[in-house]
Amino acid sequence: MSALDFVKISSRNKRRTFFLVFILILLLFGIGRFLDYAYNGGGFYTFIALTIALVQSLVSYYAGDKIVLSLVRARQPNLSDYEERQFVNVVQELCIASGLPEPKCYVMDDPSPNAFATGRDPQHSSVCVTTGLLKLMNREELEGVIGHELSHVKNRDILTMTMVAVLVGAIVIIADFLRFSLYFGGSRRRRGREGGGEILILLILFVIVIVASIVGKLMSLAISRAREYMADAGSVAITRNPLALASALEKIGNYSRPVQGVSDAVSHLFISDPKKRAISEKDSLWSNLWSTHPPIKKRIAILKQMAGISA
Repeated sequence: MSALDFVKISSRNKRRTFFLVFILILLLFGIGRFLDYAYNGGGFYTFIALTIALVQSLVSYYAGDKIVLSLVRARQPNLSDYEERQFVNVVQELCIASGLPEPKCYVMDDPSPNAFATGRDPQHSSVCVTTGLLKLMNREELEGVIGHELSHVKNRDILTMTMVAVLVGAIVIIADFLRFSLYFGGSRRRRGREGGGEILILLILFVIVIVASIVGKLMSLAISRAREYMADAGSVAITRNPLALASALEKIGNYSRPVQGVSDAVSHLFISDPKKRAISEKDSLWSNLWSTHPPIKKRIAILKQMAGISA
């Protein structure tokens, strides 16, 4: 099989991501408008829905990276340690090669090999690796992993995923509001309906928002998977060595122990599913719907095809 064109892969996934984000925005706006119609809100609920998204966006934009690094208990690298010093050197070298500002470097004390990037833009970004990754990778493999994370930074993937998480979070908040309203019976009159009519419309709204939150979650997972393929391709563009990243992913995939203390809220940021869920490595319609990352074996096959090697 001929080598795949990583530029075409990136372009395809960018279009898919833009489409899914656009659908999420329409979904949130549509829920707000439907609430206004049902409650005769005159635009009030649409305003509330968009305000929730805006407030969440501002917090995530300016403090999201600090929150994530705190959640995983990341620390600054110890430059007297050879492996951690090599990590910083690789970041510096690849930033020079790619023309990116140098991100802040962090280390997680965990034996499971993994890595992630966070930050709102290339000027305010951080790259974090586990001690397990530093011990397991040779220099070329480490370059492949760091190239992947720098590609996330360059493409502003973290900002994209933050926006997606905010939109889905706003939908979930609205669902919680409706659940609260349904539980207490809905004391306000809606469009002249009383009693059972009020409960019925709350039930309909509740079902709509629950379905919307599930759809939103599925869309966010699809975007996360697409961005991983893009970052793999971006790593190849920086390092010109697809086999190094393929080898690194193979080592990461073969390590069975999950990263400790990582919540679902940040697991999509890692280069590979830190929870080592079985569904992440299955290549079926159902698993593709619910996994945060594409299967490592599939990513390795694509990287080998980029190098001109048949899978």
